[in-house]
Amino acid sequence: SRANWPVAVEVIVGMALLGWAMLSLPAILPAGQDAAATLQSRSEDMLRFMAEQYGAATLGPTFGHVFGWAVGIVFCLLLFSAANTAIVAMTGLLYMMARDREMPPAFTRLNRHGVPVWPLLIVTGLPIIVLLTTHNFTALAGLYAIGVVGAIAVNLGSCAFNRQAGFSRMERALFFGTFLLLAAVELTLAHEKHDALFFVVCILGAGLGVRAWTLKRAGLANITLPRELAALLSSENAPAALPTTGQRLLVCVRGITPVLHFALEEAALRKAALCVLYVRELAIYPPHHPGTEHWQEDPQAAATMAHALRAGAESGVSVVPLYAVSDDPAATILDVAATLGADTLLLGASHRAGLARLLKGDVITRVATGLPEEIPLVIRG
Repeated sequence: SRANWPVAVEVIVGMALLGWAMLSLPAILPAGQDAAATLQSRSEDMLRFMAEQYGAATLGPTFGHVFGWAVGIVFCLLLFSAANTAIVAMTGLLYMMARDREMPPAFTRLNRHGVPVWPLLIVTGLPIIVLLTTHNFTALAGLYAIGVVGAIAVNLGSCAFNRQAGFSRMERALFFGTFLLLAAVELTLAHEKHDALFFVVCILGAGLGVRAWTLKRAGLANITLPRELAALLSSENAPAALPTTGQRLLVCVRGITPVLHFALEEAALRKAALCVLYVRELAIYPPHHPGTEHWQEDPQAAATMAHALRAGAESGVSVVPLYAVSDDPAATILDVAATLGADTLLLGASHRAGLARLLKGDVITRVATGLPEEIPLVIRG
């Protein structure tokens, strides 16, 4: 409520004031100027035009010109922020669909910053192509309108019909009523904006086509099962067995590094079990929630774990592979260390550049700050 109500009031009051200011422009335009034609010609940069006219009427033409440029720059930065939000959200959505085998497996490939490569290229490339091939910005506004209204309508409809969501009857009635209103608006836009309707049909057709091709390549099929059988088939796999006696060493790795070999030697010396934790950093939004990830599906993690298991077998050390996907590696390491009750935590020193460490935060520093005092921390350079 503290986040939503101020934004809702700001949007409603702000849009009302801007609309009032736009409708009042004919009163301050120079005499003899066709107000309707002027407003129509400046419809694509109306905020800047209003700033110019009201600034000139208040403090003169020079101030109006400067104020118009200032408002244009601020609005440009706001558009960059909105575009960035959409890019991040769509990148995360395509990645999640690929994890659910609804999109090609290549969409799960990450770069060294934990960002999906192909989804990022798609969600940045398609808008660029649309901008380069469309010279009618009014048509682009129609594409935006039909997309936003449709997305909100789907969201509200899902909330209204999903019985598992913890909403009251009053809230469901409000969701359903707003859904019906937006559905009518969406149908009206589809009837009036033929370019927008064609664009949506192409996007949906391409997306559903890629999904069908992915399911066919993966050998998946949709079947209907009784609830009793589905409950039996959906049982979780048993977790990896952890030793109940003796010491437990936890080492966090991002590959076959010196700290892994040091941890194997230390575990052999102490006759302790070695838990090898590989954290795959995933920088997407919305934050990733643990699911059915396995280290065997991650090539880098699989190579690291195979080497650790082989080296542990040769040195007589019990190696327990642990795998996690997280947007906050430090918090995940602290959580796993506390959950396992590790006797010692081993980390490798970071060699990241100073700027990257400043922007993202140093993992070792955060782990050392939040680690319980009873768990010793060993840092191997």
